[in-house]
Amino acid sequence: MGSLLYLYHVVNYIFCHTGLCVVTALSDDTATITKQLVPVQENPVLLLRKASELLGDRLAVLSSFGAESALLLAMVAEADPAMKVLFLNTGKHFPQTLEYRQNLADFLHLSNVQDVAPQPRQVENRDPTGELWAFDPDACCALRKVEPLQVASLPYEALVTGRKRGQAVTRSTLEIVELREDGQLRLNPLAFWSAEDITQEMQRRGLPPHPLVAEGYLSIGCAPCTQPVDGAQDARAGRWAGLNKTECGIHIKH
Repeated sequence: MGSLLYLYHVVNYIFCHTGLCVVTALSDDTATITKQLVPVQENPVLLLRKASELLGDRLAVLSSFGAESALLLAMVAEADPAMKVLFLNTGKHFPQTLEYRQNLADFLHLSNVQDVAPQPRQVENRDPTGELWAFDPDACCALRKVEPLQVASLPYEALVTGRKRGQAVTRSTLEIVELREDGQLRLNPLAFWSAEDITQEMQRRGLPPHPLVAEGYLSIGCAPCTQPVDGAQDARAGRWAGLNKTECGIHIKH
């Protein structure tokens, strides 16, 4: 079943990049897995543990190692410290994020964190000066985030994310077990957690915060497109500030 699903994702990836996305019913296997995950979805650790048992190497966690990432990753470590964690190394991160990625993985004893990076040839051809973000941020996100993740996620039937409903209006209807049109599951264990809940739980667990949080960065992405926010703004207001853009595109259904 796994090899057939992988082939399906490859074909669908190709079709989507020609504007011909395939919309299909869930496979019997995916439907069965979903039915087993929904009853435990209220408990993030149990959800992650069950998903790991059911999916094995067809499951991966997507983490930005950002402002609130430590809590989900701590729950991943509690459920299965060998679970694969994918980090999009865009080449534009704050140095503090790269240091935090290593330190947090060591702190939590996560043994399977892997970097996902854009193809050097694509970067050379499409962003030779490294300034694409300044005049076409959508194209920069596609090059450095969306396309690398689409390729890297092909082997996985499910991806775990740290998205929450309260982060932005674009995420206000997010479900914990999310069924996507491309046949892939997205698991969002903290979808209903508030920023206050997350802060309190991080403190209770003694988790190290991202060093930029103390400087007002409540949502942390690439350095050129991220700035601090004040208490009156939502956490993602500092991302692409002043532009009609709120998402990089990796969580948008293609």
